[in-house]
Amino acid sequence: MFHLNAAEPQQLTEYLQEKGWLGPDETIQTAAKPGEGNMNYVLRIDTGARTFIVKQSRPYVEKYPQVPAPAERVLVEGAFYRKTASNAAIRETMPALLGLDPDNYILVLEDLGEARDFTFLYQQGAVLHPEQLTALTTYMQALHESFVQPEPTDEVLANRAMRTLNHEHIFYFPYLEDNGFDLDQVLPGLQELSMPYRRDNDLKKRIQELGTTYLSDGKYLLHGDYYPGSWLNTSGGVKVIDPEFCFYGHREFDAGVLLAHLYLSEQDSGLPAVFQTAYAAYSDLNQRLLSGFTGVEIMRRLIGLAQLPLTSDLATRRELLALAHQLIMNHEV
Repeated sequence: MFHLNAAEPQQLTEYLQEKGWLGPDETIQTAAKPGEGNMNYVLRIDTGARTFIVKQSRPYVEKYPQVPAPAERVLVEGAFYRKTASNAAIRETMPALLGLDPDNYILVLEDLGEARDFTFLYQQGAVLHPEQLTALTTYMQALHESFVQPEPTDEVLANRAMRTLNHEHIFYFPYLEDNGFDLDQVLPGLQELSMPYRRDNDLKKRIQELGTTYLSDGKYLLHGDYYPGSWLNTSGGVKVIDPEFCFYGHREFDAGVLLAHLYLSEQDSGLPAVFQTAYAAYSDLNQRLLSGFTGVEIMRRLIGLAQLPLTSDLATRRELLALAHQLIMNHEV
């Protein structure tokens, strides 16, 4: 199998030319990481005249090579781009799919230009503007409304292998009393703070129920990882990337993840109301399920392996964990 490698420009050039993604007279000026990704090996190719993105999925998580992951995830991502290209609102908010090599698990995407993802929101004082949240919500609404599970089931976009991986890290691993991940390396005191939740059997039972719902097939096509790392702030407005965790499921999951990160990034308390207004089908959502998914996303990001670049102190994280518990158990907040 061919492996993308920025340190081997000649082999990379020959591969791209063989696939027709680079012209016979084109040369690679630079091949560099476009940003800090977790799952895949990604390069921005610059020929001097144009740029494009090349992405390869390998049988492990790129940031954590010790964590196995389905190599075919990039094929699912390609299927998502092909499926949703028929919807103008979605097509205009995502990069175009330019090519796919299923034998080597490589896809080529339009380069959206110099941009940064929205993980800057986790820095103290960073703001998500209401119009940006409205754009993100409009995309989500269009996705959920426009693509429902076909008959027979689309097994590629059911994405069961990636769902199984995600289930492990959202609904199971964070709640093991001894999972080998020392949270005090993230922030001193966080390990002790996590233990009451890991020992709360009622909480864990409810989280297991939510995990079962997550694994069950649903009606709506979801992005599946709808958080600030999948949102780009570009000169052309807000864009959305990385739908490799997509699946047909319950739309409360996408909505819950988005809402969770408003809390995690300590955004203005009025923003959830902006989301409720922009998401036209909000009143149709199962509020108990939405609340549960919101709480689980908050909690797993605080005490699980998929840590965020948070700047919040221990006291703030204590408050967030208490809020997450209330949401999961559906107490009044």
